[in-house]
Amino acid sequence: MWLMVAFSFVVLTHPMFEADKPMEWMTQQRSMNEEFIATYSKAGFDSLNVRFVGSYDTPGCARGVYVSGDYAYVADGEAGLRVIDVSDPQNPVEVGYYDTPGYAVDVYISGGYAYVAAGYAGLRVIDVNDPSNPVEVGHYDTPGCTYDVYVSGGYAYVADEDSGLQVIDISDPQNPVEVGYYNTPGWALGVYVSGGYAYVADDWAGLRVIDISDPSNPEEVGYYDTPDYAWDVYVSGDYAYVAAWYAGLRVIDVSDPTSPEEVGYYDTPGSALDVYVSGDYAYVADYDARSLRVTDMSDPENPVEVGYYDTPDYAYGVYVSGGYTYVASCWAGLQIYHFQPIRRN
Repeated sequence: MWLMVAFSFVVLTHPMFEADKPMEWMTQQRSMNEEFIATYSKAGFDSLNVRFVGSYDTPGCARGVYVSGDYAYVADGEAGLRVIDVSDPQNPVEVGYYDTPGYAVDVYISGGYAYVAAGYAGLRVIDVNDPSNPVEVGHYDTPGCTYDVYVSGGYAYVADEDSGLQVIDISDPQNPVEVGYYNTPGWALGVYVSGGYAYVADDWAGLRVIDISDPSNPEEVGYYDTPDYAWDVYVSGDYAYVAAWYAGLRVIDVSDPTSPEEVGYYDTPGSALDVYVSGDYAYVADYDARSLRVTDMSDPENPVEVGYYDTPDYAYGVYVSGGYTYVASCWAGLQIYHFQPIRRN
């Protein structure tokens, strides 16, 4: 009986569901959801509360999102940085924006500033202390194309495509200064900083581990050659979770940063582009599958998908905050979902 209830919830309440879809489409969807339910049962769940909450259609192509307090900051491609009030997730409202030069690909919020990776316009520093009136206060024109940025300890670590990892001193946000760099062998597309190391998703060169204990002299200490292009990375505990394009989500043990070793993986149906880890779950933006995939990582050696939700457009970026999952879904803008796993007694 519970199978029928779960099926009805996942499919019939889906915002993209239309009664006039052809029968073969409905049959395909039913098959996909029956597989989902079977997997979930094995994982020790009766169902997963997968619910669409709200959305805001930004004017550009939403590429990245960062949530801080009551606001979602969206890197919106050619439309720059958009500031969305998400205090009521069912009714997101734009309260401010800044039209960055270049193409806003990703964003990181720290200390009242938004650090925007703006493609060939480099790193832009936007004062967002007044979210209704974002103002650029500084910038650094990196030598490559900025794809991602992570801020830690007074430095911005920039994934700068063919120019590798750039380390920018932002102690004075009005005057960012490069203090060091490491030219990775591939194209640096994503970066995460943890415990004195920068973990770089380096496209065809996989995951690179860079010692940044001396920011002026970053040095590579280890790497793992992922089976497909490494687009993004998130580090939690002893593991690096890599969004590896058509190779899905790869789980790399980095307890010894000099010798990263893959211990598990989950092959998403599309091309994994972004990843965020919260608690026991990894949330993956699965680009051309146009979906958000939720994977149980409580056993990193055996990841199990426990839910998914089809996004209305390509899924580029994902962020989890306060029980909600925020997805940057290109021309569909910002999508907000709520996931609540329900365990059997």
